[in-house]
Amino acid sequence: MRIYLPLTMAGLAEAHESGEVPEDTEKFTAEDDSEESEYDALMTAADASAELLEGPGRRVVLAAEVVGLTGPVSRRSWAAVHVDTDDAGDPDEDLAWFAVQEIGELLASR
Repeated sequence: MRIYLPLTMAGLAEAHESGEVPEDTEKFTAEDDSEESEYDALMTAADASAELLEGPGRRVVLAAEVVGLTGPVSRRSWAAVHVDTDDAGDPDEDLAWFAVQEIGELLASR
């Protein structure tokens, strides 16, 4: 099952360093397997990410493939990261897609 985890850049850095997203991080799932439903779950997680920001910042959503919704989400299950290209301003804008192998570069450029 694909889940979407709202983070901040600082939260992504912590997850990248520890190798997992904490269990208590909110998780969003699609209602079904349609692309529209997956997109809705991604953007709902993006809205939740915006709520985590304490001022200007970039929305961050980590997508992962997991078996269940309990426990921390380990790096092995991470599928992609979606991030605003600039500080979040327009909640209707799509997020840029990055491969998990690019997280280090993404964090270095913040």
